[in-house]
Amino acid sequence: MSAPDNEDLIDYEDDIPIPAATSNGAVSGAADGDDKDKKNFSGIHSTGFRDFLLKPELLRAISDLGFEHPSEVQQECIPQAVLGMDVLCQAKSGHGKTAVFVLATLQQLEPINGQVSVLVLCHTRELAFQIKNEYTRFAKYMPDVRISTFYGGTPVSKDAEVLRDKAKCPHIVVATPGRLNALARDKVLDAKNVKHFVLDECDKMLEQLDMRRDVQEIFRATPHHKQVMMFSATLAKEIRATCKKFMSNPLEIFVDDETKLTLHGLQQHYVKLEEKEKNRKINDLLDTLEFNQVVIFVKSVARAIELDKLLVACNFPSISIHSGLQQEERIKRYTAFKAFEKRILVATDIFGRGIDVERVNIVINYDCPPDADSYLHRVGRAGRFGTKGLAVTFVSTDEDQNVMNQIQARFEVAVPELPEHIDPASYMTS
Repeated sequence: MSAPDNEDLIDYEDDIPIPAATSNGAVSGAADGDDKDKKNFSGIHSTGFRDFLLKPELLRAISDLGFEHPSEVQQECIPQAVLGMDVLCQAKSGHGKTAVFVLATLQQLEPINGQVSVLVLCHTRELAFQIKNEYTRFAKYMPDVRISTFYGGTPVSKDAEVLRDKAKCPHIVVATPGRLNALARDKVLDAKNVKHFVLDECDKMLEQLDMRRDVQEIFRATPHHKQVMMFSATLAKEIRATCKKFMSNPLEIFVDDETKLTLHGLQQHYVKLEEKEKNRKINDLLDTLEFNQVVIFVKSVARAIELDKLLVACNFPSISIHSGLQQEERIKRYTAFKAFEKRILVATDIFGRGIDVERVNIVINYDCPPDADSYLHRVGRAGRFGTKGLAVTFVSTDEDQNVMNQIQARFEVAVPELPEHIDPASYMTS
């Protein structure tokens, strides 16, 4: 990152720290040394959501959804987050990071007509749609709370109409940075009452210069004093410093040992083959493997379209999602896949981060991911929340082999060649 870019960022390091004390012995907000603010997942004891002293309406929704015990990351973050503390959190895919900020913001929310209190930013439209649905699920018994989602590919005039109408104006806005910045720039979004500012998949938004500038502009439109929370499965050390410039003495939860980032219960294999053999191999795999749902990742829109056509021609229940589709069609296909109407999804990397479809138990990298971070996010679509899963990566070039070597070295995980037969019990959750 260049020096001028750093200067653009707002630095809150001199702010007064926010004190935080909890009953479960989690980290306090005292600023006496970095190490005291950083937590790992050692020494976690079993607890229930009731221990967080959440609103009865939230506990009722949690019970309806069948959740009994919080995940490790939820145990560490929620007690601090509900007290308004800033949070910077890196944790495995599928371990409930979304519920941390959804519950924390709903717990603190006091809905007022015509005022937006919570802004949640994420990098893709599908993820915005998914987060909005999570808010809706947890706010089931909070009928006064309004949630809206704003993203590109839809008429901006409709978003403006919703924001300007006090009876429709959402208390919680989930959006992509480009669309939200346009609404703020045109004075359609009044951000002066925002109390909570959340970035999901924060590294993706802050690494890309254009997206980061949008985030900064929106951030500047909000009050100086607010809660800031940022989450991702991958947070390089250099991007952490950028994140903290938006924050005041945050609770920091990092998986510093990258070997712990790979997912327990997820089997990982590779297949070495020529480019021209890929279509035959994908057919063989879909014929022989047992699966609930499969996501197949490719590197371009054109390849997503062609592979989906091939699978449909072979009578596989396939659907594709990529940036070449109209937004309404993208959401329609995402919803159909999530509803189990289709069992095979061919996707570009717009589906590679944050998207949660509970029945996915196999991920196939038809095209090898470009780097280890992308690999981790892609394979994280299977094996969610500690369930079993299988990831298979096609390796057809020296470049692909280099990426696989990097993955194995960085996460200290052996990714062996796919055997001729693999026991379904090893990747199918009973």
